[in-house]
Amino acid sequence: MSLLDTARIESVLGRLASVETDMGDPAVLSDPKRYREVLRDHAFLKKLEASYLAYSKALGDISGNESLLEDPDFREEAAAEIERLKAELPALERKVLAALLPPDPLEGRNAVMEIRAGTGGDEAALFAGDLFRMYSRYAERKGWKISVMNSNATSLDGFKEIVFTVAGEGAYGSLRFESGGHRVQRVPVTEAQGRIHTSAATVVVFPEADEEDDLEIPEKDIRIDLFCSGGAGGQHVNKTESAVRMTHIPTGLVAVCQDERSQIRNREKCLATLKARILDFKRKEEEAKLGADRLTLRGSGDRSERIRTYNFPQNRMTDHRIDLTLYALDRIMEGEIDDLLAALAANDLDERIARALK
Repeated sequence: MSLLDTARIESVLGRLASVETDMGDPAVLSDPKRYREVLRDHAFLKKLEASYLAYSKALGDISGNESLLEDPDFREEAAAEIERLKAELPALERKVLAALLPPDPLEGRNAVMEIRAGTGGDEAALFAGDLFRMYSRYAERKGWKISVMNSNATSLDGFKEIVFTVAGEGAYGSLRFESGGHRVQRVPVTEAQGRIHTSAATVVVFPEADEEDDLEIPEKDIRIDLFCSGGAGGQHVNKTESAVRMTHIPTGLVAVCQDERSQIRNREKCLATLKARILDFKRKEEEAKLGADRLTLRGSGDRSERIRTYNFPQNRMTDHRIDLTLYALDRIMEGEIDDLLAALAANDLDERIARALK
């Protein structure tokens, strides 16, 4: 039995003609925000149209082949084709259901990521550095750009904390499920007796704010502190107050940027990070009002929520949210996380479809 409400689908697709008319309307073209909304609406409708046409064609082909079952010359071939098409129907139906879901306008944005060392001392900081390297390699393979906003490095090439942006189409949509606690089990380089240690790091991912958000922050709501940024020592130490810390007084949210030598550039990057934090804060407030059942794998942002374990001796990575285990940790740590991210996205899509059908 089909889960599709064909009358509803055809009603939604009935808006396509008017949306395409709007795309050529001078009033719409002169309003950037409205034009982006129309383009997004058009992409949504065209995706729904394509998936629904493919589903309808399969139904039509099944019906056509069923009419050939009485003909002995075509019966065997028609039966085989019907079996093949019926096997494809669930996947085609799922694509239609997925296309009916309202698009997330934030999916295509850049991502802001924060990695902090958790329990485990120097080993936790090393693991935070390994996670940063993993995401950097993944971004490199996707053709995205990494820009470090703030970092607190350790002497062993690790990080107590690192905040960076990932700039590229769909960066946030791909990385949004990485928020949470990441646990590692391995023999640390600092361990002389070869014992396996467990340590942790936390990751937070949120979308970068842009002009579409109309997020204006009054100057009175921001406290700005300037300080000398850290460095490698010697001639590399920046002795001027180029580092910037911004605190959003109403929420208590803080952003720091010290990786640029220019105070002006640090201010710009710091404000961009603060706006992203405020945007994410407001969105979580809205989600909380809708109820916990509306939250997806993107999670609550709770740092204590353990989402994944990296077991180096067994070359194993386990994502606890979807009970996925991959024995390819060596490749995963080199940034080959496409299969993992695809599985998380597919599971999230299944949950969203299930909620929509309730």
